[in-house]
Amino acid sequence: MKFTKAFISIFITLALIWALQSKIGTVPPLGKFLSPADGFWQNAESKHILPKLDLKLKGLQGKVTIKFDENHIPHIFAENEHDLYFAQGYMTATDRLWQMDIQTRQAAGRLAEVIGPKVLDIDRYHRRMGMVYGAEKTIKAMMADPVIRNMILAYTDGINSYIHQLSPRDYPIEFKLLNYAPEEWKPINCAFLLKLMSETLAGGSNEFAMTNILRKFGPTTTNDLFPDYPMHEDPIIPVGTKWDYFKPLTIPKPSANFLASMTDSSNTKPRVEGIGSNNWAVAGSKTASGYPILANDPHLNLTLPSIWYQIQLSAPGLNVYGVSLPGAPCVILGFNNNISWGITNVDADVLDWYQEKFRDSKMDEYWYNNKWNKTTRRVEKIEVLGKKPIYDTVVYTHHGPVVYQNDAQKADGPDFVPIGHSLRWIAHEPSNELMAMYLLNTGKNYDDYRKALTFFSAPASNFVFASKDDIAITPNGKYPLKYKDQGKFILDGTDPADDWHGWIPFEQDPTVKNPPRGFVSSANQSSTDPSYPYYIDWSFASYERGKRINDRLTAMTKATVDSMRMLQTDVYSIRAQDILPTLLKYIDPKKLNATQLIAYHEITKWDKNVSANSIGATVFGNWWSQLYTAIWADDFADKNMQNNFPSMDRTERLLLKEPDSKWFDDTRTPEKENAADIVNKAFAAAVKEIVERCGKPGPGWQWGKFKKMEIASLLRQPAFGSGNFESGGTGTTVNALNDGHGPSWRMVVQMGPKVKGYGIFPGGESGNPGSFFYNDMFKTWNEGQLKELLFMQSASEQSPRIKSTYTLTAK
Repeated sequence: MKFTKAFISIFITLALIWALQSKIGTVPPLGKFLSPADGFWQNAESKHILPKLDLKLKGLQGKVTIKFDENHIPHIFAENEHDLYFAQGYMTATDRLWQMDIQTRQAAGRLAEVIGPKVLDIDRYHRRMGMVYGAEKTIKAMMADPVIRNMILAYTDGINSYIHQLSPRDYPIEFKLLNYAPEEWKPINCAFLLKLMSETLAGGSNEFAMTNILRKFGPTTTNDLFPDYPMHEDPIIPVGTKWDYFKPLTIPKPSANFLASMTDSSNTKPRVEGIGSNNWAVAGSKTASGYPILANDPHLNLTLPSIWYQIQLSAPGLNVYGVSLPGAPCVILGFNNNISWGITNVDADVLDWYQEKFRDSKMDEYWYNNKWNKTTRRVEKIEVLGKKPIYDTVVYTHHGPVVYQNDAQKADGPDFVPIGHSLRWIAHEPSNELMAMYLLNTGKNYDDYRKALTFFSAPASNFVFASKDDIAITPNGKYPLKYKDQGKFILDGTDPADDWHGWIPFEQDPTVKNPPRGFVSSANQSSTDPSYPYYIDWSFASYERGKRINDRLTAMTKATVDSMRMLQTDVYSIRAQDILPTLLKYIDPKKLNATQLIAYHEITKWDKNVSANSIGATVFGNWWSQLYTAIWADDFADKNMQNNFPSMDRTERLLLKEPDSKWFDDTRTPEKENAADIVNKAFAAAVKEIVERCGKPGPGWQWGKFKKMEIASLLRQPAFGSGNFESGGTGTTVNALNDGHGPSWRMVVQMGPKVKGYGIFPGGESGNPGSFFYNDMFKTWNEGQLKELLFMQSASEQSPRIKSTYTLTAK
């Protein structure tokens, strides 16, 4: 018996040792992970950083001084640009190496190498979308420019200098959790980061759904429900702007197929409301200082670590502060001593699907321009953890890749990608966005701003600008020359008339400088009114955020930085202002039960601010959501329409101007409903859902409790995320916090003889969850405050905010 017990004990011990040293599925070897010498314990960091550190690094040409402030933000001072970008790469890798690695893998379709087969479909999708194909063309274009080539190579060398000094105990915790080692950085990775941004901001498509809607309802109804210009709009370029300063190119003629479709004889990903950004600049005539003020808050998917990395870069001829993308050199959004700039998404129509006609299932030839043409093939080798590599062959026409050739390939792929169609996408074009950023980083005036924009192709962006003398905004990008509505529906791949017909000249992009109203602004709404001669897109973000910003800026005088901060965090609902009085007219309080009556009284006294402690905001928000779904869900139930409902603006028009419309009738019931019926049903459903989620009326009904927000970690580990927090705002308020998206960086820049910047993002500089600097700025961000940015003029400048200094010299 004793022998048996001893044997069992030895067996269990050996099994435990084996388990601790072995990888089981996707679980890393726990022994390595828990090891005091090399495991996750090594990733703990104190907020008390070393006051001084001298580093000798191979590859430097001179001396670099890096000053760190109280938030561990690096202020890099170099004697030349090579060392500046080397140091930027080194420091960004120090703080964000795993983020850089995993985002690059995502764009390149290489997640399965380190995560395993469960993400193989994501890799296949990105390869088939042509992300690698586009990145290869972009890096070739960038490396052909000697300035950008030297910048990328120095940045790459800096990253690799950091990677080469790491031992396993030093790896960021995510590498330990996933049990893989960081690999050398390659120049093409910088291009992958830019392609990932294009996917985020210019990768949306609803052409498949719109084509199916057209087939079901016909052109008259489709054009009525999905108009090319909304009822409500306050465009970026002011209404009435004249376009007589250029002679437009000849607009292409619509194809025969398009004309026939538009007569009565006959995951890109769907767009989500509330994902956008705000920016504006106010002229000195409207500010207390007499100098312009610029503001920008890009709304993106909020993550920990942040999508942005704060940094100051200074070398002879260059001194700039702002945020960079981890994995790409330069400052992307920021300011220097002369100019400031910010970006929002244009939402241009730069992604089109083409229905191709192949000779047979081999897809070796396709019919185009009245003859058979040869396809090409690109073999994508996808490495898979623990498995043999997958070889995926992608067919290309002259339009681009055929993302899914058949049902079997699509399998678990996105519903919105049509099978057998090729993809024409701006992200496949060669471009040199880093030159645009370099010229902005070093820019001195409006002319430099305009020159920089000529290099920025995608994603098309509203570039706001301010100097001490000028303000301007340009919805800028490389826009294909198209006929009106070309790309609203799937295009005919056999007809050259449906091809892109060249490009809109840069100098004819819509732009405005120093307008009489004293400000410029954008919030992803329509770029112009319908008088602009070119087609950019037929659908933009709804107008509410832009309208609120323009109303407030119009009324402002003697504006200050704090005026801008308060506007960035504004939660007033223009939607409620527009539609709530009409909705309330349909409600008879005498017919409500006790709980519904409480909700009714809350909304009638509501000030239309979507504040975290507002109950009225909860009632209205859920009521509108229930109503929107109730109006359209029956008519658009077909899965091929993918819940691509008419816009919120078109729904408002229905309620305000068409109360007897047939669309109010729920075709799933025997009764014939009208506007009053559907509004009351939606109100009852909204109150019922609030009770089910939040209990009886009381503090639990407050918006911040009803609409929970969380900033998730990139690793999707709850322990590394922010946890739930209460916040005001929604997708259509200026402070557009909505379903994990929101202001990823708030920045305000006061121009003048001495430029002052203010900014914050929800997180911290470090990507290490064990660091004090992982999330140290979150509270300030969530409270709607800004921090003055320490914009130093030299390495010798003294400041009590400097807590540490690194000196880097050649090895």
